[in-house]
Amino acid sequence: MGFRLPGIRRSSSSASQQSSCKVMEVPKGYLAVYVGEKMKRFLIPISFLNEPLFHGLLSQAEEEFGYSHPMGGLTIPCKEDEFLDITSRLNRL
Repeated sequence: MGFRLPGIRRSSSSASQQSSCKVMEVPKGYLAVYVGEKMKRFLIPISFLNEPLFHGLLSQAEEEFGYSHPMGGLTIPCKEDEFLDITSRLNRL
C-alpha cells in the first residue's frame, strides 16, 4: 500500500537497482534524495531547498556526510516517516 504526496515523488527503483544504472533521470525542477535505513529514493522539488523547515535536514546531512554523498544524490540521515512529515508540511505552504 502506498500514497503519493503532491510535492514529492517516490522513485520506482530501489537503491541496489540504481547503483547498476549509469544514468537515473530526474525531471527538471526536482532533486533526488535518499532517506531512511533502506535509502529510499525520493524526488523533491528544488523549491524545498529554500524552506527553513528543510534547512534542518540539510544541516543533518552536512554534519553526517559533508559534501560526499555515497548514493550519488543527496543523502538525508533521518527516518523516512520524519522526512515524509516534513515534506507534507512543506506541501501545505
